[in-house]
Amino acid sequence: MAHERSRPAAPLSAKILLWVVLALLYLPIAVMLMGSFLEVKEGQVSATLHWFVEVFADDNLMGALKNSLLVGLFSSVLSTLLGTAAAVGLYRSSSRLRGVMEGLSMVSLIFPEIVFALSLLSWFFVLKMEMGLQTVIIAHVSFSLSYVMMTVNSRLVTLDSSLEDAARDLGAGEWTVLRTVILPLLKPAIVGGFILSFLLSFDDFLITYFVNGVGQDTLPVKLYTAMKMGVSPKLNALSSLMFLMTLFVLIFLFRSPSFYVLFGESKKSRDGNGSKEKENL
Repeated sequence: MAHERSRPAAPLSAKILLWVVLALLYLPIAVMLMGSFLEVKEGQVSATLHWFVEVFADDNLMGALKNSLLVGLFSSVLSTLLGTAAAVGLYRSSSRLRGVMEGLSMVSLIFPEIVFALSLLSWFFVLKMEMGLQTVIIAHVSFSLSYVMMTVNSRLVTLDSSLEDAARDLGAGEWTVLRTVILPLLKPAIVGGFILSFLLSFDDFLITYFVNGVGQDTLPVKLYTAMKMGVSPKLNALSSLMFLMTLFVLIFLFRSPSFYVLFGESKKSRDGNGSKEKENL
């Protein structure tokens, strides 16, 4: 902190540029939030929660919200289980092809989303699978797996291998070492991967649009369909709810040890002596 205070003040042009960038980022969101809380009647503008009441009274929107939550929950659980198992297996693998397998596991991070969606659609046609929430969940697991593996792997490479060796010296088997040493140490990364995959699934539109079934729209797809008829205060209210929900989840993530795993910052550097890291683990 003393080093930060000793730095010279930023020039006025840099401060202006910062505020311009922040305005470009958040003014559209501010307009959306204002549109969801304001009502114009007979030339008078007043604050209201009427649009939110209409959103919760709309059975179609609530059905889409239920589908989004179900898809997000199931795909996140599956992605977390499979991604964690794959990351641990890859980390402990001694195969010469380990580097190739790590690279292949990250392909979906840089793959164009439209190509990914078309490949999944083609694959479901080959398997003759009926489109529905099950295909959406499979598709979301496909692109979420890499994020969970990346998150868990970033934690695995920082673990002290002497802890595992100490457990084995005390007579613990491989399963006991995994259950009592490795998994507890991986807990922040696993939680972070679960939250990240849930947010990716909840907000996904393009892949969901290609692989969902008739009458089983998720909230982003329903929102896109409704916007074809024009942007209304009701849609602003729905978008505001999605924004606030995502914001609350992100705040929870930022306040948890998982944040430091995801963004590569040691909790030790925040605490100064690393004592809280040990407590959280």
